Amino acid sequence: MWRRRYRPWRNVVANARIEGLTTDLHMTGNQYLTGLTLYFIGYVLFELPTLTLAWGIVATLMGVTQNLSGFSAVRFFLGVTESGLFPGVVFYLSMWYKRAERQYRISLFFSAASLAGAFGGILAWGIAHMRNVGGYKGWRWIFILGLRCPRGLLTIVISLIAYFFISNYPSTVSWLSDDERDSTHDEKFSWAEVWVACKDVKCWLYGFAFHTMSLPLYTLSLFLPTIIQDMGYTSAQSQLLTIPPYALATIFTVIWTVTSEKSGRRAPFIIRPGVSYLGTFFAAAGIYPSVALVLSWPANNVSGQTKRATANAMQISIGNCGAVLGTQLYRPITSPRYVLGHSFALGYLVMNIVVVSRLWYILSWENKKKQEHLEKYPETKGFHDSDEDLILGDQHPRWHFNT
Repeated sequence: MWRRRYRPWRNVVANARIEGLTTDLHMTGNQYLTGLTLYFIGYVLFELPTLTLAWGIVATLMGVTQNLSGFSAVRFFLGVTESGLFPGVVFYLSMWYKRAERQYRISLFFSAASLAGAFGGILAWGIAHMRNVGGYKGWRWIFILGLRCPRGLLTIVISLIAYFFISNYPSTVSWLSDDERDSTHDEKFSWAEVWVACKDVKCWLYGFAFHTMSLPLYTLSLFLPTIIQDMGYTSAQSQLLTIPPYALATIFTVIWTVTSEKSGRRAPFIIRPGVSYLGTFFAAAGIYPSVALVLSWPANNVSGQTKRATANAMQISIGNCGAVLGTQLYRPITSPRYVLGHSFALGYLVMNIVVVSRLWYILSWENKKKQEHLEKYPETKGFHDSDEDLILGDQHPRWHFNT
């Protein structure tokens, strides 16, 4: 099972940029954008489980790159080593918690992204003052020491420790009772179930729901320090001014998740698109909570471990294709208004409304058909009462989709 925890390492390049990364590596603005894009290409092409150890090593190498070629190579392999993170963690959590408990846990996991962004600003401001320590510029120490929670060298240490305290499946651990282990379902991997997921239009819509959120999500996190700096602030001020929007996003993520959980609804809370410094508050507070709910949707609605794991991987792979496009939109020539980038982000949010509304309709329609079946055949057994139920998965008449 995947042995790592979420650290939004991909985004610290935004802080390092305004501390002199592009200047010291002799990069033009467009070359920097290409470096950002390479990360997501690696992310999409290698959507397989990887270890935190490799991730930490690659992340640390960002701090010792000497030229454009090194920067581009490290960004690409950073995407490769982090590619299994989101689907791995979401699937892992779905193995340990009941269906009704998953959304809150997955959303808490994702809220670490915005919380880390809040801490990242002040840490970047502090670490930037280490310029010339050990002969390294401040931006290099941002990568080596880590920012936005433990990473860099500390991630390597944590990854080694993780081998001793991260458990794989509930059915294999010694600290659960026999009754607790017996109550879990250990489904064997099946290529047939992978194909079932690929044929399910809902799994594709979960992916496009994240796709239409990933572009505004990653453009916000990757370019927020630069956008603020272009408003006339210094690099130090810009680092600190990234804190409030991220802090607000963290609060909204938790509140929005709890409210969604209590209401039993997902779609209405995802459809809420979020442009001055005040605009960053609205953007962060609107995007991060919605993404958290989007990521938890298939974990709640897809039954069958193999099908759910496939759906999670499909969602992240399809989603990050949006981020590939997003990394090329905030071009220096469009500064400081960034009309192109903001327009695409807004357009994607409108597309998100369309995709989520369509998914909402399909889930509601299927729930209605299942209810009609139960009214016609009230003797239908409960879910997981037989081997046939396991084969039916989320198509079982008593499996109610969360809308």
